[in-house]
Amino acid sequence: MNTQTPTNQAPKPAPEHNHYADDEIDLKELFTALWAGKKIIIGTTFIASVLAVVFALSMPNIYRSEALLAPVGADGGGMSGLASKFGGLASLAGVSLPGGGGDKTTMGIEVLKSRAFFAEFVNKYPVMVDLMAAKGWNSGSNTVLINSDVYDVDNKEWLREVDAPRTPEPSVQEAHEVFKGLLSVSQDKESSFVTISVEHFSPYVAKQWVDWLVQEINNTIREQDVAQAQRSIDYLKEQIQATQLADLQAGFFELIQSQTETIMLANASPEYLFKTLDPAVIPELKAKPKRALICVLGAMLGGMLGVLVVLIRHFTANENS
Repeated sequence: MNTQTPTNQAPKPAPEHNHYADDEIDLKELFTALWAGKKIIIGTTFIASVLAVVFALSMPNIYRSEALLAPVGADGGGMSGLASKFGGLASLAGVSLPGGGGDKTTMGIEVLKSRAFFAEFVNKYPVMVDLMAAKGWNSGSNTVLINSDVYDVDNKEWLREVDAPRTPEPSVQEAHEVFKGLLSVSQDKESSFVTISVEHFSPYVAKQWVDWLVQEINNTIREQDVAQAQRSIDYLKEQIQATQLADLQAGFFELIQSQTETIMLANASPEYLFKTLDPAVIPELKAKPKRALICVLGAMLGGMLGVLVVLIRHFTANENS
């Protein structure tokens, strides 16, 4: 009787699948899918283009007016010599002598952007309504269009609905945040020239605000320097009475003279900090919106959206099948 002994045979390995072929992108398939979905791509591009045109046309024009200013440098003659001679004495007495124009220019720019300066600005000039309630400009009548839901022009009453802690009448803090978006102050590092620009729906309002800002920043820094110089003079006079040393008294007298000259120079020139090189003008052309750019970007985004929709539908259908 013949018996067959089982033979141990190793199992055959399963055929390996080429996973790389599944991961490759078939460009022909991709272009075929895009061509098959060309109606969707054209449709989304057309709809996005129409929406972009409507949006661009609904946006009001915004005009920008700007002025070019030059920092007014301090007198470098006698003042510089006085500062080098009595600088230590002035520091000891707590008196600030006139210095270079660079630091004062930087300080003036920061003051111009500050909330305290803006608070004084809105208290002196009627800018709050045009800032917080304007929605456009009528070129025919040269009037700012006011949003009636925000401000009642006839009764001069704020009507806007806001959540607490804000009130219908805008606060200085809230208005300052809006104003910072319209104001631009920049200084050229090479020439030190300063450019102040304001954007608004009305070109006349933009120009008027630039003029007021230049005038007020000069007045503000002048008043600060005059007040500081007067306090220094009063303090130096007290020190003269308190000391019996002739050398110190002579130094204090010269410091008083320098502070007196500061007051005289400040009151003599209206352009104390910035001298206007190119004054602001009423702009004839709008600064924004860039309607052509908005339309082009809208068409591009519409086309990209259409391509994305077609590809998603194509690959989803492939996976389901």
